[in-house]
Amino acid sequence: MIVTVEEESKQLETALGGRYRKVRMGGAVVYVFSQPVPKPMIDRIHNATVVDISKPYQLASRDFLKETSIVRIGKAEFGGRAIQVCAGPCAVEGKEQLLESAQAVKEAGATVLRGGAFKPRTSPYAFQGLGEEGLKILREVSDAVGIPVVTEATSPDQVPLVEEYADAIQIGARNMQNFELLKAAGRSGKPVVLKRGGGATLEEWLLAAEYIILEGNWEVVLCERGIRGFDPSTRNVLDLAGMSLVKRLTHLPVIADPSHATGRRDLIVPTARAAVAAGADGLMIEVHPRPDEALSDGAQSLDIPTFGEAMAEVSKIARAVGRE
Repeated sequence: MIVTVEEESKQLETALGGRYRKVRMGGAVVYVFSQPVPKPMIDRIHNATVVDISKPYQLASRDFLKETSIVRIGKAEFGGRAIQVCAGPCAVEGKEQLLESAQAVKEAGATVLRGGAFKPRTSPYAFQGLGEEGLKILREVSDAVGIPVVTEATSPDQVPLVEEYADAIQIGARNMQNFELLKAAGRSGKPVVLKRGGGATLEEWLLAAEYIILEGNWEVVLCERGIRGFDPSTRNVLDLAGMSLVKRLTHLPVIADPSHATGRRDLIVPTARAAVAAGADGLMIEVHPRPDEALSDGAQSLDIPTFGEAMAEVSKIARAVGRE
């Protein structure tokens, strides 16, 4: 159950003895209860709005907020009519590489620059990222090109550092249930892009988002990046049915990452088209000037000319389904 009031209700808080969580939403105060509150108690509260929600995630539920939320990363509005595209290299390798990427993806129509400074890699021998130096390069290039940037934090202590340099914080699939990281991101003042874990259910994904919102940060974008399947032909399986369903379950905007979903650059464009047709509010695509030389995930990165072609294809699908 959720009770929304114009200002804090000490009467309600005293009567319930702490059996609630409280979060601000704009100028309102939202009380979240895991158990129903007696109706006579609610009736005594001035201008209270009550929503009974049976799902374990409440603040993220579309039962609470009927309209899709708009999340802004810079000037890019996720959840509106326009399809937003985050694009850039998997990892920041240096200023020249990132600057070339940023200029190209912006010119092609991308609205957010992506690039990793901290890289959670499967192998400890793989490139782990440039760390804070990579963040500095991201900020410098972002300001020079005029495009907002999203990058990943992999631990709670990294959140203040990423917050200092980036316009949005990404929480990767491997950290979707790193609860202390979710809380830290929730306490930050930056939007959060939350990727679905490779073995996570939709409910688990939305509960992860609930952790962030409950700390006071409503600026959450969900990212479907594929779930693990039995067939090794592709890196993951892009769950389009799950993505379409989760848009019905939550008011949060949902984007898709066809790069990680497929692991193959020849499949990125068709899966990107499919994701937009299935209702995605945006895309996250890895782009590298020279993918075969990339230090991370070159096989699933588009080169610059192909990314331009991909944007043209995505635009056609967007218009066909009433988007921009």
